[in-house]
Amino acid sequence: MFRFVTSPQRSSLMRKIRSKNTSPELCFVKALRQQKIKYSRSNQKIIGKPDIVIKAKKIAIFIDGSFWHGFDWRKKKLKIKANRAYWIPKIEKNILRDKKNNKALLQAGWAVIRFWEDDIKINLPMCLRKLKKTME
Repeated sequence: MFRFVTSPQRSSLMRKIRSKNTSPELCFVKALRQQKIKYSRSNQKIIGKPDIVIKAKKIAIFIDGSFWHGFDWRKKKLKIKANRAYWIPKIEKNILRDKKNNKALLQAGWAVIRFWEDDIKINLPMCLRKLKKTME
């Protein structure tokens, strides 16, 4: 187990971060309901455990947190100041895992859609259009 010293404030902040039912996920699910698109959530049996699954069309949807999944990673990793020896390898493993899961899902006949959390927050209609295009 990796141990490092962190402030109580940082520790408290990190504990509050959820991996399920995040606000971008809930926003996207609400939009799917409004569009009357049938979906299921958090299917543990599917490779990579997608956040949302449209089984009828074999579509796996992931809504990735910008920090945890390495959005704009080349720039962001330079900005990490604290505990670099922990965070940089951790995020890079997450990026690699995401790529492996995408490949495995594609080989199994699934379509894979990944949205960044900010895509959902800033341009939800574009995300829905992308999903609908994939469903066709």
